[in-house]
Amino acid sequence: MIQTLDLPDSTSPGAKTLQTALKILEEGGIVVFPTETVYGLAARADHTGALERLRAIKGRGADHPFTWHAPSAADAREGSPWPSLMGRLTQRYWPGPLTLVRPCPNPTAGRDLSQILQGEWVGVRVPAHRGTLALLKSAPFPIVATSANPSGSPAALNAEDAQAGLTSPPDLVLDGGPIGKGQDSSVLRVGPGQFELMREGLLSLTNLQQTAGLKIAMVCTGNTCRSPMAEGLTRSLLRETLRTNPESFGFKVMSMGVSAMDGMEPSEHSCVALAEQGLSLIEHRSQAATIERVMAMDRIYCMTRSHMQVLLSEMPAGQGPTVELLSPEGQDVPDPFGGSLKQYRQTRDAISVFLKQRLQDWV
Repeated sequence: MIQTLDLPDSTSPGAKTLQTALKILEEGGIVVFPTETVYGLAARADHTGALERLRAIKGRGADHPFTWHAPSAADAREGSPWPSLMGRLTQRYWPGPLTLVRPCPNPTAGRDLSQILQGEWVGVRVPAHRGTLALLKSAPFPIVATSANPSGSPAALNAEDAQAGLTSPPDLVLDGGPIGKGQDSSVLRVGPGQFELMREGLLSLTNLQQTAGLKIAMVCTGNTCRSPMAEGLTRSLLRETLRTNPESFGFKVMSMGVSAMDGMEPSEHSCVALAEQGLSLIEHRSQAATIERVMAMDRIYCMTRSHMQVLLSEMPAGQGPTVELLSPEGQDVPDPFGGSLKQYRQTRDAISVFLKQRLQDWV
């Protein structure tokens, strides 16, 4: 007879329950536990025998990975190549129904995940069931899980169904009561060159892009010199970092001017200076920094303090995007308008330096 213990959705589910589950997992056993979406079959991630048994019970081949169930977002983000971007996703959706398939160094935070890596990738989530989280936080080893049903069968939404149809019984069932949602977590593969929704569950690709990316605007005076160069350089920097179009990650980059008229072409020297970097401003047309455009942004970077003052004076108090100088050190970007190509190159290079300093705030 399978041992069953109650695991309420509580931060303090009971020391005896946790001790029993941890002992079974430590010795390579299989435990059923609840999450906010389905019941799962769990095992130690660093125990070869436990993983082999988990695959056998599930009826899953070695080419189908298991998901690391981390005790916190901080643990799950450890070693992430893009802490800011990952941070926005995890802050918004964890604990909760999102699995991130992400690049992972090994070991991560002292945990051996080598046996569950697919190449250099690992699937990770932080479940929202508080009793299960308490178990994960108590474990001195990493825990993986997969849905508690034979491959191809409907997900288990209660403890009884979690035991049915398996090729062999688990060692312990932690009963958290019936699960109401019964919908899979969304699975997002995110890493260099990839922002792919591998399985749509409670979250859509649009939801995830809106959270991961940022709407960034560069602002100068007429939107024909400095801010168009900053826009082009920002888009290029993000593309180089993400290794794909930044739009696929949810980024939107634009520029505007506090005294601009819509529809003006960029200055000739701006076009030349960016062309020397392999970038084109041919299609750029100026646009005014209207309140509607400003309020639609997440981050606005101004070339000078005077640009900041204009925007902040027009924005509703305490509302709208973050407005900062492009330079983290508080320097104004000189206006090259009417100057030589050499001056435009100097402005371009100064903007490039400031953008690289800002990159860590975006990704």
